[in-house]
Amino acid sequence: MQLKYGLPTSLLGWAETHRAELAPPVCNASIFPDGNYIINMVGGPNTRTDFHDNPTEEIFLQLKGSAYLIIWDRGKFERIEIREGDVFLLPAHIIHSPQRPEPGLCFLVEMVRPLGSLDALQWYCAKCATLVWRAETQLTSLVDDLPKVYDIFYAKPEAERRCPSCGAIHPGRDHSTWHAQMNAAR
Repeated sequence: MQLKYGLPTSLLGWAETHRAELAPPVCNASIFPDGNYIINMVGGPNTRTDFHDNPTEEIFLQLKGSAYLIIWDRGKFERIEIREGDVFLLPAHIIHSPQRPEPGLCFLVEMVRPLGSLDALQWYCAKCATLVWRAETQLTSLVDDLPKVYDIFYAKPEAERRCPSCGAIHPGRDHSTWHAQMNAAR
């Protein structure tokens, strides 16, 4: 018997074999890169300052460790905990920032994006939750496409990372400073 994707295999064994790929900035590795779904293993630790606006749903199955999503909703940040063993279906267009502050593994399933259905990455002011910058892209690979957009934002001069509401400068890739500013503003 010849199956396009092979026979069943150990998911945790796959993760161990591909551990080196589960590294920042995204910590994702594609399990079946040419399937009808985007199926990734996500490692940790990894904390980010970007927010994702996905035009499709996302299924999170937290296999090891804990993670959380910072949700931007109606001008403020909220938090959804995803603990080891939890499964969570995130609806389309819920603006979120995955945070994995500890070692762990998450099985992530998304839909392949139809042509013209754009993903967006957004950066918000940690102090007042105002949008600082947004970029839309036709996503074909989480692993390859997202870091290219990160690099564009992180290379912007401070003047282009300035909050249009309160004037604070977004710290770019410095997630520790961004998170400290957000926590201080609460």
